[in-house]
Amino acid sequence: MPEDRETAAEAAKKPEKVVKSEAEWRAKLTPEQYHVLREKGTERPFTGALVNNHDDGFYHCAACGAKLFKSDTKFESGSGWPSFFDPITKDAVELHEDNTYGMRRVEVTCAQCGGHLGHVFPDGPGPTGQRYCINSASLDFEKQ
Repeated sequence: MPEDRETAAEAAKKPEKVVKSEAEWRAKLTPEQYHVLREKGTERPFTGALVNNHDDGFYHCAACGAKLFKSDTKFESGSGWPSFFDPITKDAVELHEDNTYGMRRVEVTCAQCGGHLGHVFPDGPGPTGQRYCINSASLDFEKQ
């Protein structure tokens, strides 16, 4: 069996993919959320509701509710967007090469619904050295 194949147990742990039509996404999301999550848009820096959030809790995908980040991995990056050094689990997000706008970046999407969250950069703090730069519009916050 090839090493890149997942076992049945690993596959069973993964959440079921959320699939909706674009009309269903438009009905569920605000115009800003739709633009960010479904059209790969970006909110203006320092304008998002969660940029300065310092409460303890969990950050969920605003489209499907999947748990993505924990507050203890959030840090002040100065970028103008909520920044995290690690997702809640390795399977919570998916990474994709993004060569739009003449830049080479790594896009971060929700593994459950495919919604665009932001980008990840290799200039974050320890222990991972990663900076997941995420749009507030793509997140909901659950205070603990």
